Amino acid sequence: MREITMREQKRVGLIMVNTGNGKGKTTAALGTALRAVGCEFKVFMVQFIKGSWDYGELRVIDRLAPFFDLKQMGEGFTWETKDPKRDAKVANKAWDFCKDLIAGNKHDLLIFDEINNAMDYGYLDVDDVVNTLKKKPEELHIILTGRDAPQAIIDIANLVTEMREIKHPFQEGVYAQKGIEF
Repeated sequence: MREITMREQKRVGLIMVNTGNGKGKTTAALGTALRAVGCEFKVFMVQFIKGSWDYGELRVIDRLAPFFDLKQMGEGFTWETKDPKRDAKVANKAWDFCKDLIAGNKHDLLIFDEINNAMDYGYLDVDDVVNTLKKKPEELHIILTGRDAPQAIIDIANLVTEMREIKHPFQEGVYAQKGIEF
């Protein structure tokens, strides 16, 4: 019996999760996106929490067009919120946009940045996210990032990576730095 080579293998869309308290969840997703763009995959990233900040990755993503698009749909750090109902409404608007992206099936890779946080905060219905992901197009890859991924998401994922904080410069009084954290 002849072995199937990587080139002959049919693409199987994966559900990938980057979670944990350590730094690097979004950065890892962007690394995968960079690899995908290098293969001329169409990538779309939706950011659930990040809003009006000027992140370094935003400047680079523009240069990767037409293969990479990003939409910031958050309003900033939700742990500073004064209005959880509004935050839930914003998160659900972002999730509706994500569902349209999935149904549209025009991309090879979708990244839902910090969606795990939105589910953990109770802003999104985990069962709705799980059911939608289970019905995604067969070849579509999806990455979900953020701390505290719900167990139901971990259970349906093909790949789960936990970023574990061992040491962080914040513990030494060094705050987020341009070019490293944003």
